[in-house]
Amino acid sequence: MAIPVSNWSELDDNAKSALLERPAVRSDVDISAEVARIVALVRDTGDTAIRELSQQLDSAHLESLRVSEHEMAAATAELGEGAIAAIDLAIANVRRFHEPQLPRPIFVETMPGVRCERISHAIDSVGLYVPAGTAPLPSTAIMLAVPAALAECPTRILCTPPRPGGSADSAVLVAASRAGVVDIFKIGGAQAIAAMAYGTQSVPKVCKIFGPGNVWVTSAKTLVSTDPAGAAIDMPAGPSEVLVIADAEASAEFVAADLLSQAEHGVDSQVVLLTTSNDLANNVQLEIERQLETLTRAGIAREALANSRLVVVDSIERAIEISNRYAPEHLLLQISNPRTAMAGIRNAGSIFVGRWSPEAVGDYCSGTNHVLPTYGYANSFSGLGVDQFMRQMTVQELTQDGLAGLADTVITLAGLEGLDAHAAAVRRRLGASE
Repeated sequence: MAIPVSNWSELDDNAKSALLERPAVRSDVDISAEVARIVALVRDTGDTAIRELSQQLDSAHLESLRVSEHEMAAATAELGEGAIAAIDLAIANVRRFHEPQLPRPIFVETMPGVRCERISHAIDSVGLYVPAGTAPLPSTAIMLAVPAALAECPTRILCTPPRPGGSADSAVLVAASRAGVVDIFKIGGAQAIAAMAYGTQSVPKVCKIFGPGNVWVTSAKTLVSTDPAGAAIDMPAGPSEVLVIADAEASAEFVAADLLSQAEHGVDSQVVLLTTSNDLANNVQLEIERQLETLTRAGIAREALANSRLVVVDSIERAIEISNRYAPEHLLLQISNPRTAMAGIRNAGSIFVGRWSPEAVGDYCSGTNHVLPTYGYANSFSGLGVDQFMRQMTVQELTQDGLAGLADTVITLAGLEGLDAHAAAVRRRLGASE
């Protein structure tokens, strides 16, 4: 199955827009009503709904939703020393990159006697979601748990889908535990988001929910975030996507491998190649077919590739313009002088610079966070960081002289807005001081 090659300069505006449309976005409308039903069911009946939905959707009969100490010990025993060492190295690198992100307090005297501050506190309770639809993702447990622990959020819970036998994936459990999560629940999909947003008999309600997922999870996150009784969310983080910008000097083998590494995530993933070389586009087609034969998840990758794009452009500048419009979750620069090209890049979740920087290292262990905005939301959202597990408050403290120095300004502005009580709050203080 060859992905067709399009020439950007030959397309009209409608065709260009259609070429950059995400497949998952098109299906959102079809599932929104079912997601709303699941969320309402969990909100109304709690654990009972969770157990019923787990049986229906995951073929898992659950006596207890919470992962027990016995299950955790069994998960640890199941993993070999090599797997645990890899998890620990990934945790160390992610921690090393995220530690400097801890916000520092700001103290400014804006004028004599007027002191302003900005201080940060951890969010009281956070819910972390680790998907495991077609593949378990212990790396996501690390990406969520490490910044939550660094922020020192008092309550940190994690939900991940159960397997048909009723257990959760061992690698996810071990990664979450070693990264600082104690309370882990075997709940997946939209029902997990609802459980964390509203609370159940077993699952505590949280203030904010973090983590990627398929279109069902993303739809549920969006739904609960619009309900004042629900929970805030980190970002629209759904099916994985990658955009590669490549020139004639790029390796077709490397480019194809990078495209396939994202295509194998799920059938609703999307991969895009923008290249200045017709030859490279054709060679990437051949490489994709060759490499597909070696992949255990080739069937999933092929479905994703059906919605993917190979596009020939007239210049790297045009490719960057298109990439900024698409706003990819992952952007790979397989071009000469990639650092120079970075100056024009405005919208991307995470950038991978040069031929020796495969997207896979960001997924696992370079240190950056792989929870990133998708659907084009990289034009307005940032990837996950420690700051998103914290909230900021401003403080002001005035001396009597400081208030006197601002009085005329406050009274004048309050008059412009017709807010007499604002002005009176200043006048009365100054009158009392005389």
